[in-house]
Amino acid sequence: MSKYFGTDGFRGEAGITLTSEHAYKIGRFLGWYYSDGGHHRVRIVIGKDTRRSSYMFEYAIVAGLTASGADAYMLHVTTTPSVSYVTASESFDCGIMISASHNPYTDNGIKLVNARGEKMDDRTIERIEEYIDGIYPFPDGLTDIPFAHGEQVGCIVDYAAGRNRYIGYLISLSLYSFKQFNIGLDCANGSAWMIAKSVFDALGAKTHVINASPDGLNINRHAGSTHIEVLSQFVQENHLDIGFAFDGDADRCLAVDEHGNVVNGDHIMYLLAQDMKKRDMLPNNTVVTTIMSNLGLYRALDEAGILHVQTQVGDKYVYENMLETGNGIGGEQSGHIILSKYATTGDGILTAIKVMEAVVSSKLPLSRLAEPVKMYPQVLKNIRVADKAAVREHAAVQAEVARIQKELGSAGRILLRESGTEPVIRVMVEADTAATCERHVDAVIDKIRALGLA
Repeated sequence: MSKYFGTDGFRGEAGITLTSEHAYKIGRFLGWYYSDGGHHRVRIVIGKDTRRSSYMFEYAIVAGLTASGADAYMLHVTTTPSVSYVTASESFDCGIMISASHNPYTDNGIKLVNARGEKMDDRTIERIEEYIDGIYPFPDGLTDIPFAHGEQVGCIVDYAAGRNRYIGYLISLSLYSFKQFNIGLDCANGSAWMIAKSVFDALGAKTHVINASPDGLNINRHAGSTHIEVLSQFVQENHLDIGFAFDGDADRCLAVDEHGNVVNGDHIMYLLAQDMKKRDMLPNNTVVTTIMSNLGLYRALDEAGILHVQTQVGDKYVYENMLETGNGIGGEQSGHIILSKYATTGDGILTAIKVMEAVVSSKLPLSRLAEPVKMYPQVLKNIRVADKAAVREHAAVQAEVARIQKELGSAGRILLRESGTEPVIRVMVEADTAATCERHVDAVIDKIRALGLA
């Protein structure tokens, strides 16, 4: 596991575990790394969300980039998927997004994408981390990155036009007008703030927007996909046809049907896969999920004759599978949905457009499209442990898990996994009733404690 970067970038509490010095060094390294020893003029595009600290990190990164001789193209407040799109479509060397996604404003993060708009490769991340820690893995006896001087100093370019081209791209993807629909949008006081309404207005919808007044401190606060109940109430009170909620950087989307019921990422993967299959546009007749998707999704896909595969938790792993196999749709229950024909990452606004297409083409309300996915009760509890691997590999713990799975049979499942960022084991059970889930989860946690492992 990387020291600073996880599966979704370098994330931490702004000014404490993620500092402007970290950001400056990341900029310094990337500006030098892509220059081919000074022979190539580097172009790097940068976006940010609405957190107060995003401006601090943006300026620190830009200072590092330009000091190393790279040109920094600033998209300003924009979404994570827009950075991926602009990077790939406009031949940038790489892209940088400053965001902590669905986390509170006190956190922030730095996400990196390669020239294809995909998450940065592990080797490059390792070299960045070495540089942050003062280890200089440079050739030819170079002991630090040289500073650019004279005309070599990088330029700063206002590149709001790149964001506008992304908006145009999204609008171009819809096969239909949405003029008959009243649509609610919860922008989480984040990156979707200036983009989502523009897209849906252009597509003819009557848009009703909430949480689109960012002040630097209110991103994700009682808003967006992590507080979907807010949108649910808004849709019901205003008698809307459908609602979409995004997270802080708009790479997630959850929906609300006309009755105010939540339509989560598993529902969305099902109904989009069904729509794609009807159009003969579902590669390999397969959906890519993580191990955390609900059993109800798999039952519904089986009924529909659609195949499914699982990856470990993280949209990075979903995309890697899609890249290797050519599968066209994948994602997570949280609303990260990847449609590989159109994007290299989860894109909340794109997801919302494609859900609307399914509604329009089927002439059915969202409630009917999501109805076949009957979500199984799911209980997930965390237990802090001294050694995650020791717990997972302990024979008595494995025996308890095997006993429970045998008891559940095909009517449920149990999952034990390690947290990627904390000294925590996560125990999850799905079954016919919440009480059954609770009983089995508690049995595993009690076993771990009885063994002295917690």
